[in-house]
Amino acid sequence: MKAEALKKRLDRNCPMKTIIIRMPEDVIEALKRVAPLPGFSGYQPLVRAYIGQGLRAMVGASQTY
Repeated sequence: MKAEALKKRLDRNCPMKTIIIRMPEDVIEALKRVAPLPGFSGYQPLVRAYIGQGLRAMVGASQTY
C-alpha cells in the first residue's frame, strides 16, 4: 500500500489509545531518518503505518486457511 493511502487510513477521526513501547535507540533514530522519505511527518506515524500493514497482512493470511 502506498504511503498516501496509509496516511489517509491513519488520518481518520478514530479514537486513539496511548501506549508505551520500548525500542532500541538506533531503531528510533533510523525511523526518524527515513520517515520523511515516504512523506510521513515523523517516526510515530510511520510506526503506526508499519503496524497497520503487518496487522492487515496477518489478518489477510489468517483468512486464507
